[in-house]
Amino acid sequence: MFRYLLLFLIITTPLLAQRTDSLRNSGINRDSVRYTNLKIRMSKTKFSRSVYRLLFRDVYNQGKIAEVKTIETNPFTQYEGMVIRKIIIKQLNVLGESVYDTARKGKQLDRFLSKNFHTNTRERIIRKSFLRFSEGDEIQASVLRDNERLLRKNGTITDARIIVVPRTDVTWMADVVVLIQDSWSWNISASPSKLNKFSLGLNNTNVNGTTHSQLTKIRYDASDSLQKFQFRTIYTIPYIGKTFITGQANLIIERDQKIQSLVFSRSFLTTETKYAGSLEAGHASLRQYKRDLDDPDKESRYRTGYYYYDVWLGRSFKFPFKNSALSEKSRLVFALRHNKYNFTQRPEVRADTNKIYWDRSATLMSFGYSNRSYKRDVLIYGFGRTEDVPVGNLLSLTVGNENTEFGQRGYAGVQFATGNYLPHNSGYLYGIVNVGSYFKTDRRQPGVISAQTNYISKLIPFRYSYFRQFITLRYTRGVNRDPVDYLNISKENGIRGISSDRLIGTKKLTLGLETVYFSEKSLLGFRIAYYAFIDLGIVTQDKIHLWNAPVYQGYGLGMRLRNENLSINTLQLRVGFYPNIPGTSSSIRYAIEGNTPLRLRDFDISAPSMVPYQ
Repeated sequence: MFRYLLLFLIITTPLLAQRTDSLRNSGINRDSVRYTNLKIRMSKTKFSRSVYRLLFRDVYNQGKIAEVKTIETNPFTQYEGMVIRKIIIKQLNVLGESVYDTARKGKQLDRFLSKNFHTNTRERIIRKSFLRFSEGDEIQASVLRDNERLLRKNGTITDARIIVVPRTDVTWMADVVVLIQDSWSWNISASPSKLNKFSLGLNNTNVNGTTHSQLTKIRYDASDSLQKFQFRTIYTIPYIGKTFITGQANLIIERDQKIQSLVFSRSFLTTETKYAGSLEAGHASLRQYKRDLDDPDKESRYRTGYYYYDVWLGRSFKFPFKNSALSEKSRLVFALRHNKYNFTQRPEVRADTNKIYWDRSATLMSFGYSNRSYKRDVLIYGFGRTEDVPVGNLLSLTVGNENTEFGQRGYAGVQFATGNYLPHNSGYLYGIVNVGSYFKTDRRQPGVISAQTNYISKLIPFRYSYFRQFITLRYTRGVNRDPVDYLNISKENGIRGISSDRLIGTKKLTLGLETVYFSEKSLLGFRIAYYAFIDLGIVTQDKIHLWNAPVYQGYGLGMRLRNENLSINTLQLRVGFYPNIPGTSSSIRYAIEGNTPLRLRDFDISAPSMVPYQ
């Protein structure tokens, strides 16, 4: 039944997405008229006007969705080769304004809060650390488009847009206007329960307008016999100077983890980036809770602690074909990585026991091909912000050697990923396959086979707004894995809304279905999305076939609220029905929680690594 349900959904969902563009446009126009009429009716009295301003914003009158989706080609191509005479930075208010409607003004309260309770990113920081072009440079269309995407990618910025304004007096020169709208930088979280049990957090994502972020959180529970006071602080510098290097310092002293680490990293931000890499070092102490695969009721608890360092460096190379799509979007990437882990605390280890806790060091090398570009879209994982959808493919081969306290072993792995919009406006499809294994002549070694596919339908008009269909199918199988190294299909690993340490095994298959309706309404500045989900998962050991194992299930409804101008997580309210989850006392579960917005996977090649077992 599970297989027939999967086949039916994969076939019918793209067909459902294929509604005509004329129907979509007529639906938008009709909804816009109804929404405007509602505003007129509620403007007759002072009280009704106040209610309308409290509950609603003119979403359809912004014209942002239509404008973003029509920009499929590079809008800067026509200005290629012109000289930048002047760069103008225009910073919008955090609340009430839009980079796609510069004439739009926020309410008086929006302007008051933006001016008095938020410090905009300093113009000097934007020019020095975020722009990949300068006054006097020739305009390169690809650089401007990538730079626009990088600005939006930064967590301190809600949205960004670059506009080229040709000079009328000098035809070969132009001014470049950079529109920036910051996110609200302050985020306070608190959960007071009693005087002897509480938590308090403060997150400033743009410290004094420098784009640095500072997260500090404390917890106190007088009844906790292991650790009453818990503390964490994380400081991040997104880009150091004009190097696009990110720095982060972590200090976490909590009940189940104690981590001190320092990280410097630089990714292949664009296809023009030649060098990428990272340097990370630190110490971690973790409290482990492990179940027995043969007897899930049996639990082991112990601490592990280790010192580690991890460094890698990559170099990308252009194809030698000038003025071709291959030369513009594709790169060959070579990378080297070395890391080392020395344990100071762990359970007993032997040549055939607790292998994940061995002292070890590894040297890996990868060679890969990456082809990537981006298309603008909206209302995928965001609530109205511009989203840059990666389109392309990736192929990477990783080989290396690992030295352990019980000898040496080799490693080899391959990764392939692809993603693109389907023909006839049928949606977006992404897929990735990973295969990797250690190898040694005298004994069997652990390996992983994993695959995942994601389907996202096009925006389908419905009543006053839109909805999308999401399908996620994941398969993972471990080969010769350590008994304490297993898979779990709880939470983000399969079935949302549950946390069960009994849903474990060495292979799994999960299917997630979600329908999201993006409401046209806005409550106190928060956009609303309603959703329904079905999560199905199978997890078992090698000796049992997947189709002979029970299908664990989760069904539910929920609502998400998010203001893209704020740096806080999405507020999520959910009710779920879980008919056959082991070790639970109730099949109905409710939750009110913060949910970090997801992002689509990119096709940039990162550090050489072993295939993750998850």
